[in-house]
Amino acid sequence: MLLDIASFIRVFFFTAGSFVLAMVLTPIISGYLYRNKLWKQPRENAISGEKAVVYASLHTHKHRSIPTMAGVLIWGTVAIVTILFNLDRAGTYLPLFTLLTFGVLGLIDDSMNTKSTHGVAGMSFLTKLISIIILSALGAWWFYFKLDWSVIHIPGGNFFGLPFTVDIGAWYIPLFILVVVASANAVNITDGLDGLAGGLLTSVFGAYTFIALSQGKVALALFSATVMGATLAYTWFNIYPARFFMGDTGSMALGATLGVMAMLTNTALVLPVIGIVFVVETLSVILQLFWKKVFKKKLFPISPLHHTLEYIGWPETKVTMRLWVIGAIFAVIGLVLALIGTQ
Repeated sequence: MLLDIASFIRVFFFTAGSFVLAMVLTPIISGYLYRNKLWKQPRENAISGEKAVVYASLHTHKHRSIPTMAGVLIWGTVAIVTILFNLDRAGTYLPLFTLLTFGVLGLIDDSMNTKSTHGVAGMSFLTKLISIIILSALGAWWFYFKLDWSVIHIPGGNFFGLPFTVDIGAWYIPLFILVVVASANAVNITDGLDGLAGGLLTSVFGAYTFIALSQGKVALALFSATVMGATLAYTWFNIYPARFFMGDTGSMALGATLGVMAMLTNTALVLPVIGIVFVVETLSVILQLFWKKVFKKKLFPISPLHHTLEYIGWPETKVTMRLWVIGAIFAVIGLVLALIGTQ
């Protein structure tokens, strides 16, 4: 494990620097969003096609003139800091490329959302999914053919007497695609309450900052710290009542980047623990769709999980903060699992 005081100090300054820069940029970006009335349109239809009646009943109290696309604040800040102070071919090219390309894809979706007047506001689920798969496949190709990555790390393998790493050959390509697609969609699904995704992402990228540091990947650690600082600044303005929403330009970009971080640190098997809330939220949607398809009825009153918790009577702020606590606890547990047996 390669940890030193100088690296910790750099992590602090990159986190603080990106936080301050994002705070400074917020009035500029939010002012533009409000002036142009780039409001997030409420969801009228569920993914399965029927009217989202329960969702509408839960959010009739919300003032809908809240702009989206604030994810630009996050990846814009990260891009500025990284390009000026932390551009490293081995450490930051790939995650920065992922953040920006998925951010642009999300920006297109958000732009369509602000112009929508009915139905599923924005890109269709299928179109979005295919686009994410294509971008993920490009990353998988680069990792496998250009970087010659084909090994998967078993966390704590040597501690339990198991193989420490396993060469999975070309199976690395579908694994990479699965991890990035799942991460992008999971964060996108979870981004449904004021402050929820922002707080969770801050914890997750905090964990990955220390994982990268422990592996001696300082540039990658500083990149993760930069994302953490920018996300924390966004969350400052997104907590209830939200000033703006990150939109798909933030959630998809950060989710996909999280997946790439897991692959770069060879911790794909630990990612579901570090991001446990994202996993549970996604499973709630998958189970809901499965139940409706097979049994012709709902398993939950509404999905994802955070809306079910609202439905049973939890205030939005209580749902958010309790999921933050769970997310922080499991981020620490995942960090420990990632570090076991690496010395």
